[in-house]
Amino acid sequence: MASPVLSWWAALIGLAVAIILILRKLNPVYSLLLGAVIGALLGGANLVQTIDILIKGSQSVMGTVLRVLAAGMLAGVMMESGAADTLARAIVKTFGDRWALLALAVAPMVITAVGVFIPVAVLIVAPIALEVGKRMGFSKLSLLVALSGGGKAGNIISPNPNTIAAAKGFNVELSQVMIADFIPAIVALIVAVLLAFLLRGKGSAVLDADLENLAAESSADTKELPSLASSLVTPVVAIVLLLLNPIGSIFHISLLESINLDAFYVLPFAAIVGAIAMKQWKKILPFAKSGVSRMTDVVLILIGAGAIGATITSSDLPAQIINLIKASGISGVFLAPISGILMGAAAASTSTGVILATGSFSKAILGFGVSPIAGAAMVHTGAIVIDHLPHGNYFHVTANAMHMDISERSHAILYESLVGLSATIVATVMYGFLHL
Repeated sequence: MASPVLSWWAALIGLAVAIILILRKLNPVYSLLLGAVIGALLGGANLVQTIDILIKGSQSVMGTVLRVLAAGMLAGVMMESGAADTLARAIVKTFGDRWALLALAVAPMVITAVGVFIPVAVLIVAPIALEVGKRMGFSKLSLLVALSGGGKAGNIISPNPNTIAAAKGFNVELSQVMIADFIPAIVALIVAVLLAFLLRGKGSAVLDADLENLAAESSADTKELPSLASSLVTPVVAIVLLLLNPIGSIFHISLLESINLDAFYVLPFAAIVGAIAMKQWKKILPFAKSGVSRMTDVVLILIGAGAIGATITSSDLPAQIINLIKASGISGVFLAPISGILMGAAAASTSTGVILATGSFSKAILGFGVSPIAGAAMVHTGAIVIDHLPHGNYFHVTANAMHMDISERSHAILYESLVGLSATIVATVMYGFLHL
């Protein structure tokens, strides 16, 4: 039975219901599925057709699901082996006190860029940041802006679920999105460091009690960290293999152009090679288990987002959006960053925001003549602008990591948004208007 073309207003109601339920703390997966069902039924589908739409949507995200599960292997190895901790400490030590704020931004950027989730990256670097902040007299607000801003910069050039979703949402390669977002990421890093420097005396100082808590936590964790050289193996292997084809295309090297390794193969392979290099290959099973468990929520959200995305794309909403923007005279290019910003804010999650934006608006974005890679870059950078709101877990994880109360943590929201907005503006100018 063919599915009908749903009414645009019904699709919007379904999306609004999903967002409201997420804000009301209902499990995001159920929120998205309920929104999809309500939108389909209101739009004119019967019960059987509604199920067909949901199944079609879930099938459309299976490619992304496979790659997200593959990324879990890499994340598990980097986090559980101690490799991410080693990288963070090496970066901060190398930069020294003079460039401390830069180091505290670069560390989470690098750790996130090599496949670690941004909340985990901040958790890893936060103890070091508090120690540096106490010694240098930096406020907690300044430290958090450096950590969070650096993490956001790394998040848009990483093989994390959000980048995978952006790539597959526009049918481009993961490596293409990582490369396209590199300059916006560098700009975001610079803005984060500048803001952190300006805020270094604003807000509460790091107290002795904060360091006492750190001492208690570190004494409970006696895990021996791997060497820096061995810790670098996993990210270096992953990045090199993912970039073989783009490098071949840039320099017209036919041998490399013929190599097109999917992230599904590259990420687990790099994780295994890294575990062997760190002499922890016997722990590969618990590493894999940890990685999969961290990806479970993302996979489930992907299925829910696929359902709501199918409800929207089965409606005439994309066509109505195109007509509305054309009639208003506003450039259709803005739909890409705006959809990323709004969906990221609604879900308070980069990954979920990208999934919702690409599933719901990718066809409309492409309908304005925006290239797939440009659309992916603009949506992706847009999703990091306001993904740190209090209804998401990142807000609370980072508050606990920096020993900040809710009010104090809220003061960083504006500055974090400016960091994300700087990346979005650069991506929009570069790819939306200059067509680089």
